[in-house]
Amino acid sequence: MSLVLRNPHSVLAALQTRPEDVFEIRLAPGTPSPKWSEVAELARQHEIPIRTNLAVEKRPAGAAKTERVGAAVALVRERPDGLVDQLFAGDPSELQGLWLALEQLQDPHNVGAIFRTAAFFGVNGIVLTRDRSAPLSATVYDVASGGLEYVPFAIVPSLSRAITLAREAGVAVIGTSERAERNIDDVPVDRPRLLIFGNEEHGLRRVTTESCDELVSLPPLGPIQSLNVSVAAGVCMSKLAKSS
Repeated sequence: MSLVLRNPHSVLAALQTRPEDVFEIRLAPGTPSPKWSEVAELARQHEIPIRTNLAVEKRPAGAAKTERVGAAVALVRERPDGLVDQLFAGDPSELQGLWLALEQLQDPHNVGAIFRTAAFFGVNGIVLTRDRSAPLSATVYDVASGGLEYVPFAIVPSLSRAITLAREAGVAVIGTSERAERNIDDVPVDRPRLLIFGNEEHGLRRVTTESCDELVSLPPLGPIQSLNVSVAAGVCMSKLAKSS
């Protein structure tokens, strides 16, 4: 299945990592932006078709204009997910760093933002649940701004096997919860970690909570008592990736 990507950063990342999966570039009429010019140049090097996008797109009702000539886009094949076993493969004595698990996150903007931040902090891999979760759509790819090309990921029915594999590999399993008493600043940094984030509204499922080695929270320092899950994930990655 091909996706229509609109963020030139996500298209560039695909061209740099798997150009065979980029089918076509469609530029807007006129002079392209510097970043889309970079996309076009790299596409030419890989002999990928480049066309002018003259399609008319509708704007939402109430917008200043109701239609416009199509903007620049690229047709890119979805990146296939890997096996969860591969994410934790290797000698347990040599595994280091941070993994993430996302349980039933439903907002594609949250998923995309987490992938972008994970790529920034060098996260080893991400496990995502399939059911009641946002699919890895074009929106996720564009919000990730290339992050989906650089972070290995696996999509699973539930997190139970991923948790078992992580624990067998010597990776500590840490769940996040607003109600947890332990501050993430107090998490020991002497071993690799799998950090789990739950649904935007309901958090982690009970069975997942009970499977964690420990639960941690981000206590507020001001009047706002909670964070969007992608923001919270970014803060947690910043704290734990520093020691990886």
